[in-house]
Amino acid sequence: MAASKPSPPPRVAGAGAGTGYWSPAPRSPSPNLTNFFGKCVSACSQLVSLPHCTVVWREFVWGAIAGAFGEGMMHPVDTLKTRLQSQAIITGAKAQKNIFQMIRTVWVSDGLKGFYRGISPGVTGSLATGATYFGVIESTKTWLENSNPNLSGHWSHFIAGGIGDTLGSFIYVPCEVMKQRMQVQGTRKSWASTATKGSISQTPGAPMYQYYNGMFHAGCSIWRDHGLKGLYAGYWSTLARDVPFAGLMVTFYEAMKELTEYGKRKYLPESNLHASNSFEGLLLGGLAGGCSAYLTTPLDVIKTRLQVQGSTISYNGWLDAITKTWANEGMSGLFKGSIPRIIWYVPASAFTFMAVEFLRDHFKEKTDSDARELTGLSMDTRSEVEEAA
Repeated sequence: MAASKPSPPPRVAGAGAGTGYWSPAPRSPSPNLTNFFGKCVSACSQLVSLPHCTVVWREFVWGAIAGAFGEGMMHPVDTLKTRLQSQAIITGAKAQKNIFQMIRTVWVSDGLKGFYRGISPGVTGSLATGATYFGVIESTKTWLENSNPNLSGHWSHFIAGGIGDTLGSFIYVPCEVMKQRMQVQGTRKSWASTATKGSISQTPGAPMYQYYNGMFHAGCSIWRDHGLKGLYAGYWSTLARDVPFAGLMVTFYEAMKELTEYGKRKYLPESNLHASNSFEGLLLGGLAGGCSAYLTTPLDVIKTRLQVQGSTISYNGWLDAITKTWANEGMSGLFKGSIPRIIWYVPASAFTFMAVEFLRDHFKEKTDSDARELTGLSMDTRSEVEEAA
């Protein structure tokens, strides 16, 4: 018995003129073809209706942009903080400068360039931290709350923030080491002048005695002199600072949002007053960042001193740095640089959360609209295939 010739596929409903196929003798689609189209359309509908992967991907991108923007805007303040915290081991001076004296010193010796020294590794590290922090935090919170209801609420926020920051630390820490060493050096002219006067508490040939021309030169020099260990100097102290900070910041932020909503319901139940998520992110993000920054300042002092320590004063680890700092400078030494740290984190956190909330609102609406449109199109296509059957 001769095999029958396969018929051309029927014209797909909704196609443009000249784009479909016509059968000279229209036939009903086979059950297998109908089932195939039905399964494909159903799977696509379910996929489009759950745009979670797209949302997470966008959280990575917008988090990176927001983090880099905050670092770029507030880098001069970070330079002041680094110099205040490290002056005891860089210059070896007993009488240490306050923030106003340090501003004048940097301006006189380095000018405007001195405040922006080390901005390249700073922005690079913030790109990684912002991406992982906001990209991981949402999915991690959901996973924690679903897998263990006992960790819901503030505990899930704290753990998710810590996990997000930990993942970014593999890129952030080497960038932080390069950034801080470039910050304490200042410009080439001032560094050479300081070294000539002998006011740097290091001997010639010490790791930081060489001037770094830029981020790439700094990374290669540290790698050549100390290997991977040099680029990850103070890694555990960085995690000891950043994990609590990241966890506290997102916990404070979410708690303040809940408190704000509670206040609206209780004290303004019938008010038409409405604040956008972007404005709330600006205000609450700044408060959360400032509180978290102050509470974790001692951890930041220890991390900075481990990363920029010289040959005259050196530490044998995190606990040794705490002990020596406490013995030589007391409580004030552990909170050295707290003011510029708060000044840095309040606006940086405020702008970061504001940007993320704005982008979340804008692209969430766009994503939901696209999902509804594509879902409707898929269902219409499926219904027409079933009618043809």
